[in-house]
Amino acid sequence: MKVEQPILGSTGTLFFLVVVSAFPPLTTDLYLPALPTMVETLNTTQTMVNLTLSVYFVAYALGLLFWGPLSEKFGRKPIMLFGLGIYVIASLLCALSNNIEMLIGARLLQAFGGSAVTVVATAIVKDLYDGREREKIMATIMSLVIIAPMVAPVLGAFLLKIGSWHMMFYALAIFGAISTLLTVFYRETLQHRYTGSVLRSWGRIAVVTNNPRFVSQLAIFTIPPMTLMAFLAAGSYIYIDGFGLSEQMFSYAFAFNALVASFGPSIYMKLSRTIAVQKIITVSFIILMFLGVLTYSIGHLSPWIFAFLAAPATLVVIATRVPGINLMLDQQSGDTGSAVAVIQFCSMMAGAIGMTLVSLRPDDLIHNLGIIQFSIGAIVSLLWFMVKKRPFVVDNIPKQQDHI
Repeated sequence: MKVEQPILGSTGTLFFLVVVSAFPPLTTDLYLPALPTMVETLNTTQTMVNLTLSVYFVAYALGLLFWGPLSEKFGRKPIMLFGLGIYVIASLLCALSNNIEMLIGARLLQAFGGSAVTVVATAIVKDLYDGREREKIMATIMSLVIIAPMVAPVLGAFLLKIGSWHMMFYALAIFGAISTLLTVFYRETLQHRYTGSVLRSWGRIAVVTNNPRFVSQLAIFTIPPMTLMAFLAAGSYIYIDGFGLSEQMFSYAFAFNALVASFGPSIYMKLSRTIAVQKIITVSFIILMFLGVLTYSIGHLSPWIFAFLAAPATLVVIATRVPGINLMLDQQSGDTGSAVAVIQFCSMMAGAIGMTLVSLRPDDLIHNLGIIQFSIGAIVSLLWFMVKKRPFVVDNIPKQQDHI
């Protein structure tokens, strides 16, 4: 660790990073079991309810670009505290919403505040850790964060059974308040702040995007989340409306998906001790293509077949996130906040596109998802093949002996 955390300590710091990194999955997955119910209670359509997801991700992505550079100028801690304050207020507004328009507006504000938390959390990881240690920490955080989408739908289904969907957003407000308390005990990790103006700090995004090595990796590793978000948007409708599962059964199926995905980072870490990272990434992308074909052809036969295809598809995407993010960050020596903002922005925008594409034919969601999985796997496989032997990739990927 480059900066000691006297109050939190090393274990407390890891716990803090896991909690604040859990914002995206918890904020979206908690109320997934309620989506079909919300269509009826809010007297609206499936398309409008889905906007609470897709609009959230678009606003979240734009918020990342806003907060990332500011964290380089004002520090990580002030930006995170400010974002958490917005998030808690917005969560309460979501809970008090009595129509779909108010809910969508409150979700926009919730996304704006939550994006500050995400971008700062990732920047803190780079502030504190280097190289192989950073890769281990990222893998640990990703593995533990997956607990959020495992627990969130189950908790959401329970809250839906004893109350209404409004309670889910009260729960998110409480989560935001707990995160705020942890942030108070965090010591600032940014050692050298940007001294230019606020406008110039936002201009650092252009500096980052003018780095061709960074952009080449960006184009590869921020597209696969499109498949995850497509599954996120379609999952509840496929399981509940399509297969006829209850909200509780859906939550278990979703938790199974998250459980399998949680092994992705650790599987990558173990395989990378003996297998070249380039090969692991290549095979992962090919597997995603193959699973897309299977989802399209047999995914509709039963909820169990669909679940056993969706889970490994999620796993391979999560597994490539560890080397992908590490490789992208290594292409940019400075402007960490801006680099993280661009990475997260592109991932979120890809996710929003995935949510939109999978809903284009609402009566054929499984086929839509299969097409998206195959297409994304094919595109990133081609792009990865073009750069995987380039010096700026080879020189920044740990060799097998570095993983022992």
